[in-house]
Amino acid sequence: MAAGGTRSRAKVAALAATAVLLPVLAVVGPADAAPGKDRARGPIVLGHRGASGYRPEHTVAAYELAVKLGADYIEPDLVPTKDGQLVARHENEIGGTTDVAARPEFAARKATKTIDGKAVTGWFTEDFTLAELRTLRAAERLPATRQHNTLYNGRYQIATLQEVIDLAKRLSRVHDRRIGIVPETKHPTYFRSIGLPLEDRLITALRRNGLDTRDGRAIVQSFEPTSLRLLDKGLKVPVLQALSASGAPYDTVANGQGPTFAEMVKPAGLKEIATYADWIGPEKNLVIPRKADGTLGVPTTLVKDAHAARLKVAPYTFRNENEFLPADLRNGTVKSDYGQALKEYELYYKTGIDAVFSDNSDTAVVAREELHGDKG
Repeated sequence: MAAGGTRSRAKVAALAATAVLLPVLAVVGPADAAPGKDRARGPIVLGHRGASGYRPEHTVAAYELAVKLGADYIEPDLVPTKDGQLVARHENEIGGTTDVAARPEFAARKATKTIDGKAVTGWFTEDFTLAELRTLRAAERLPATRQHNTLYNGRYQIATLQEVIDLAKRLSRVHDRRIGIVPETKHPTYFRSIGLPLEDRLITALRRNGLDTRDGRAIVQSFEPTSLRLLDKGLKVPVLQALSASGAPYDTVANGQGPTFAEMVKPAGLKEIATYADWIGPEKNLVIPRKADGTLGVPTTLVKDAHAARLKVAPYTFRNENEFLPADLRNGTVKSDYGQALKEYELYYKTGIDAVFSDNSDTAVVAREELHGDKG
């Protein structure tokens, strides 16, 4: 832990020295990539699984659109294949995000597994080689809410981490601004238990692509501190501790010891996080909770407490649909209709957060422009 703390403090010092540049950390690409247009004011916009509000998530099309709509970073969730390749999927179970259920040649691969203590039935990336996964096509994960996204079902392959990195470099050139990546290790304790650890593979990929730097070309994230400590030990990049509004990280559950999420958001917990991380990514209700009637309440002290611990704050997930908005910011009763998302961004931006994970990058950027006068 001591080594991790020293390393983290060095990273924090380096980041603090360039604090005025943090909002422009859209910086994936080679060192000689075009510097692009500075985004000098307002929170960074992290394209949550791409532009998931408009295209099936974790597809090249979703990532491309997120950047076109103004995202500074794109976020690939990472799971492994049977042959050890890292691919971008929200979960290793892909029955709801691909056409695998309609593919008779893979019917026998359907299985029930225990993932993070819960029984899950479906098809799992770790049971497919990359070549087999590449024969599948992506599908919208929330078809009832985002019916328009189903227009694009069947059009896109599963993307590898390397393809996401290459895409970010290309988009940096196309849009004349550097685009960062925020890869997340998914279920790292589970994958370690079946001999497919994620951390070494991610470390190797970032080093190979020249992204292992302190300047924010990449920010690595996970809900599990054990995974993040391994990444912090092996990389120079900033680290983001994701935080749920309930429960505990699965490594805490599996090991029978460790902090709950409620403990991690307290000042002492934040101080501990700062020994290995530079950011927290809290569920947004931890920043502004909802009242009993579902309306938005009063901000907590989390942002202030995190900043006191020298941690930056990037809450998740901001979406435009009524279903995901506080009751007082909904328009009508249809869950899939858009509500007053711009107002929600405004209220959260005013808490002093440093970034947002957004399914609708354009909405996040418009809200930033309106509040900060930032025209990109």
